Amino acid sequence: MLSPEQLFGFLAAAILITLSPGPDNLMVLSTGIAKGRLRGVAFGLGCAFGCLSHTLLAVIGVSALIAASPTAFTALKVAGGLYLIWMGWGAIRSRGGARVSGEGLSNEPARRLFAKGLVAAAINPKVVLFFLSFLPQFVVAARGDANLQIGVLGLVFTLQAAVIFGLLGYFSGTIGGWLNRTPTAGMWLDRIAGAVFIGLGLRLIVAR
Repeated sequence: MLSPEQLFGFLAAAILITLSPGPDNLMVLSTGIAKGRLRGVAFGLGCAFGCLSHTLLAVIGVSALIAASPTAFTALKVAGGLYLIWMGWGAIRSRGGARVSGEGLSNEPARRLFAKGLVAAAINPKVVLFFLSFLPQFVVAARGDANLQIGVLGLVFTLQAAVIFGLLGYFSGTIGGWLNRTPTAGMWLDRIAGAVFIGLGLRLIVAR
C-alpha cells in the first residue's frame, strides 16, 4: 500500500493540478452559474468519476508493459515525463484570462448532466495520456504490487477531484465572478501548476 509520504505528496500535486483552470473546471463553474448549484455539482461529480475509467486503463497498460518488457516500461516513463514537461511549459506560457460564462446552456436534469460529465471525462484522450504519465511516477517498487498502487492513486485522484469539482459547482457564482474580475489569477494558477508539471516530468525521466 501507500506510505504517508507517498500519499500526501501525490495528493498535494493532484489538488494543485485539479485547481488549475482548464476545460473541466471552467465548465463546472459555467454550469453552476447558468443552472444552479445542484446541476453544477452533478456535472462536476460526473467529470470526477469519469477518471475511474482512466485509472483502469492505466493499471491495464502499465501491467502489460511491465509483463512485456522492463525496457518498454522505462520508455513509457520517459515519454510520460516529456509529455508532462510539454504540458508544464504550455501552462507557464499561458497568458491567463480565463473567463466563465453561464450563457447558452440548456435546462437539463441533474442526472443527465452527471452522465455528460462522466462521458466527457471518460472519452478525453488527453486525460488518458495524463493518467499514464502521472500515476506511475508515484509508484514505489518496495511497497509491493505496482498495479494496486496505481489503482489506489487513481481512486485518490478521483475522490479529491469529486470534492473540488463539487465545491466549484456549489460556489460557482462566487468563484466564477472572482475569476472574471481577476483574470491574472488564472495565469498564476497556470504558472504554478506548470512548474509542478515540469518538476514531475523531470523526476519521472531521471527516476530508476
